Amino acid sequence: MKEVESIMGNIIDYIREYGKYTFTEEPLNEVDSLVLCQMVYLNFASFVPGLEERNAPVSIQSIYNHPDRDKILDDYWYRENNKELFAEAANSTRFGSLKMNYYVNIINVDDETQFSAMTYILDDKNVYIAYRGTDATIIGWKEDLNLAFSKPLHSQYLSAEYMNKVAGYIAGNFYAGGHSKGGNLAVFAAMNCSEKARKKLLHVYNNDGPGFRPEIRKLGNYEAVADRISKFIPRSSVVGMILEEHSDYEVVESRGVGFLQHNAYSWKIDGKAFIRARNMSNAKMLRDASMNEWILSLSEEETHAFVDTLYEVVSASEASNVFEFGSDWKKSLQNVIEAAKGVDETTKKAIQKIIRSLFEITVEKLVEKKDSKK
Repeated sequence: MKEVESIMGNIIDYIREYGKYTFTEEPLNEVDSLVLCQMVYLNFASFVPGLEERNAPVSIQSIYNHPDRDKILDDYWYRENNKELFAEAANSTRFGSLKMNYYVNIINVDDETQFSAMTYILDDKNVYIAYRGTDATIIGWKEDLNLAFSKPLHSQYLSAEYMNKVAGYIAGNFYAGGHSKGGNLAVFAAMNCSEKARKKLLHVYNNDGPGFRPEIRKLGNYEAVADRISKFIPRSSVVGMILEEHSDYEVVESRGVGFLQHNAYSWKIDGKAFIRARNMSNAKMLRDASMNEWILSLSEEETHAFVDTLYEVVSASEASNVFEFGSDWKKSLQNVIEAAKGVDETTKKAIQKIIRSLFEITVEKLVEKKDSKK
């Protein structure tokens, strides 16, 4: 097969260059994984059969050809990028014929659960289980913070249950992965699924997903899957370094700044791989370690208090999602300052860092809207 000339870009550019090849010709790689993990953020509820339906899977191209295809763009940020990604994928040989099945999307405010997953059937007969990361809802965002607790979350249990069911449905082997919280769910499922399912597991891709408290890691069979896990984080990772106490991850370059490097579209790609970062700052790594050391030093009661306090402060903005949080930033900031008055100094500094990240997301969203109107 003729080698494709390497062109630096992002996941959309990757599809344009490598979309002509099937998975039989070019096996799944780390960039393919990120493409599939980003697409699972789309809302496929109207098109893809559910986990319990056991209906025939549908292809990406068939959804693209449907007159109501824009319904999949609801409920998530990066709308224009997602629209372009899906169009390129649908019109490519590599992704267009991929089949999708077992779509699940659960949002439960009462027990603070946001869980979504979907399964792709590759043309080489292997399967990819993709877990969605945090969505734009305040509830979904709070669930990321809940990962600091010493007991598994409901969404983590759901991830293992989903993997067991899909592994039981399919005849072949499977990959698993996710971006953001989805990466954490993929790893949790791999180390807590049944032995029967684990034997079918080929590899797990954790794309800037949070780590685990030591107690959670010990509960699962982590060592049985450790050599099948790849974790990627951008240079200035915030989310992926939460509770990350191991050094078995690779740092990738991003076009983003600060928290905005979490955006999968900002990750730099050269050929079939992410561009690895060099000359990592020791000061940055020490800051990450310091933050995690502080989180791990909290008792269960103190952790609950911190997360609940932060949630109350953000909720004081009266926003239902992170975009609304910054749409009227003067009002939001005024409400946040008022809500944080009684917080101790250490907690206040941690809250200020996270609030700053939320405003950075909003700035990026406003820039995206502006660019889409040009």
